[in-house]
Amino acid sequence: MEENQYFKILSQYNTDIDDEIVRRRTENILANHIEENCTRDVKLFLLNSVELTSLKTTDSEDSILAMIEKVNKFDDVYPELGHVATVCVYPNFAKVCHDALENEEIEIACVSGCFPSSQSFIEVKIAETALAVKEGATEIDIVIPVGKFLAGDYEGMCDEIEEIKSVCGERPLKTILETGCLKTSSNIKKAAILSMYAGADYIKTSTGKLTPAATPEAAFVMCEAIKEYYEKTGIQIGFKPAGGMKTVKDAIIYYTIVKEVLGEKWLTNKLFRLGTSSLANLLLSDITGKEVKFF
Repeated sequence: MEENQYFKILSQYNTDIDDEIVRRRTENILANHIEENCTRDVKLFLLNSVELTSLKTTDSEDSILAMIEKVNKFDDVYPELGHVATVCVYPNFAKVCHDALENEEIEIACVSGCFPSSQSFIEVKIAETALAVKEGATEIDIVIPVGKFLAGDYEGMCDEIEEIKSVCGERPLKTILETGCLKTSSNIKKAAILSMYAGADYIKTSTGKLTPAATPEAAFVMCEAIKEYYEKTGIQIGFKPAGGMKTVKDAIIYYTIVKEVLGEKWLTNKLFRLGTSSLANLLLSDITGKEVKFF
């Protein structure tokens, strides 16, 4: 695709966005709708949308296996509560998850493409993704080349996404915008649109490694972009907030934004995910009415 083609794509959308208007519209949605979503059913849905994540420097095969054993045990201890949607790990742990995970409905997501900085050769990113897929990853999460985007190299950014997506095949690809680095609503929307056109199956707010991570305002802009993209193409793109979610209310905030901007059609754990390492226990405690530290 020629460089000017990316500008033509962006010209089809309103990317001249006022941050203050975004803030007010987001606040209005939450003020009017968040309370109605503070229900057990919503919290159960959120638990079933969690991507149980371990992306630590100290991760080992033993620690990842311990996490998977808890996921396996959950079905026996809480059979009426369903299960998390995904486990999310580094690529070198894909095989551990693949071999140990008993519930075939739970996806194995691997961060790839030189996560979390996305700073390396495209050949390295492709090789890492191919290895993750070979080892058992059923979904791939990458960070967009933020530096290229901010420098206006839209072609370079999109080419990377397209090449990595070609390695994924039918496996879903999530592109992480790292919205805290993009700074403005206009940049967030542009990055979201270009990611979707380049082949992303989901767009994700952040890695959780930098601050600010996910914010309601960024989520609002990304959901607006998903909605407009769907209206133009008929393609449903998933949404994943990640990073900075520390309370059940935080999760309900993102649920509320998705519900009000995108509608019920997006309220499935195939199109809405929560990237977190701590929220599962908080949701489980809230649902059961007692403090639980299961995961």
